[in-house]
Amino acid sequence: MILAAGVLVSCGGTRPRTTAPTTTESRTVPATTTTVTRPKPPPARSAVLPWPTYGADNARLRAVAEPGLRPPFRRVWTFHGRHLLEFPPSVGYGSVFQEVFDGRLYALDPANGRVRWQYNAHRCGWSSPALAYHLVFATFIGNYECHAKLQGGELLAFSPGTGRIRWRRAIGPSESSPLVANGTVYVGDQDGYVRAFSARTGRARWRFYTGAPVKASPTLAYGRIYIGNYAGEMFALSARTGRLIWRSVGHGNFYSTASANAGRVYVGSLDGRVYAFSARSGAVLWSFGTRGYVYASPAVWHGLVLVGSYDHDFYAITAGTGSLRWAHPVTAPISGAASVVDGLVYFSTFARRTYALDAASGRPHAEWPDGEYSPAVAANGRLYLVGLGRLYAFARAR
Repeated sequence: MILAAGVLVSCGGTRPRTTAPTTTESRTVPATTTTVTRPKPPPARSAVLPWPTYGADNARLRAVAEPGLRPPFRRVWTFHGRHLLEFPPSVGYGSVFQEVFDGRLYALDPANGRVRWQYNAHRCGWSSPALAYHLVFATFIGNYECHAKLQGGELLAFSPGTGRIRWRRAIGPSESSPLVANGTVYVGDQDGYVRAFSARTGRARWRFYTGAPVKASPTLAYGRIYIGNYAGEMFALSARTGRLIWRSVGHGNFYSTASANAGRVYVGSLDGRVYAFSARSGAVLWSFGTRGYVYASPAVWHGLVLVGSYDHDFYAITAGTGSLRWAHPVTAPISGAASVVDGLVYFSTFARRTYALDAASGRPHAEWPDGEYSPAVAANGRLYLVGLGRLYAFARAR
């Protein structure tokens, strides 16, 4: 089934990517690790806000139940961002919060898509906001690609109802989506730091220098922050103190944000592999080779790791072993993270198409002629589909 999504307005240019490598075999790769104590269980997903952060929860699993929210859909409204929407919105506090490539943050009415308030950072908006403690947290990056008037980066906390700035902190250029837990906001930046601030006041709590730019977003599970950098290193840090727990080296650069589940940390790499690390020790449990860059962040659902590659394939990998469950070919590279809603996995391609497949079998279910990066979030009986320059709100067909 194909649903028409309309013609796009003119959008800002996409960020350049280069030629993909060729890696095919699936094998375990040695890692350099430092181990410490046994981890705690992962935190539960928010029971209050429907999709409060990038990846739906702080473990970044990107999967929600939303029973019955499946195509065919009826379109409720369309928001015209007029620039690239690279990251999906977050939903909660009665609004849909969407960052746009040109550095604007919008609060939208979920009933009709009308703008309640907007903020212009005069930088680029390359991340998703996070919602917690009745605040909206957002990062921005100074970069020539969006003709930014300001350089560096910034982390801000807004009032969700009015857009009033509650506090702001200068950080390095950041395309890292914030993570909020236990009164603390965590974020990475291209200066190579992972930083922690008080969610209430913005006061700095700790920072950890990774030695190379951080473009991924932090993931929280077992009392630890998991994040990779652009030197092929994966880190586990104490969420409370920022102390290094383990470090695994010798991998391709990490743009992908990790997902953590069942004692494992899953992440894609620019060396063309999807890795599974031990959450406790950092040991590489398995790696799965694709034939292209894996910029995409994986979704984890019912024992499957679901992720796309620049090799024009979308993969379902068995979480425990790293073996292939199924693969679905498409006509263009896949760069953005997938989402799983009611057993369907959604992903988009550089051919500006979005697909919904049965997550268990890979069987095609629906397709839309729009999208490029991370395509979908779900909240309160609505699917928010992210097009190249538009955000669509879908509801169940009557």
